[in-house]
Amino acid sequence: MHTSRRLMLWEQEKYSNMEKEKIIEVVENVKEKSNKDLLESRDTLLVEFEKTKQLIIDLTRHLEAVEVSYEEINKEIGKRVI
Repeated sequence: MHTSRRLMLWEQEKYSNMEKEKIIEVVENVKEKSNKDLLESRDTLLVEFEKTKQLIIDLTRHLEAVEVSYEEINKEIGKRVI
């Protein structure tokens, strides 16, 4: 993914401004950053990745349940319509 696109996505997230700015700065200047900055940013990104992955899993399960309910109701409506 292009760097500016990644940064746009970060800007949409709910992070403290300081944390968000630090990660963006690290991403933009990765070669010049200290090991400490790289490790902290990596750890923050890993946590965010895992949270996002779990949200996607939860939303997928919810969507599947909604679809099953919709299909059940729609099937019953189809039986009743003359």
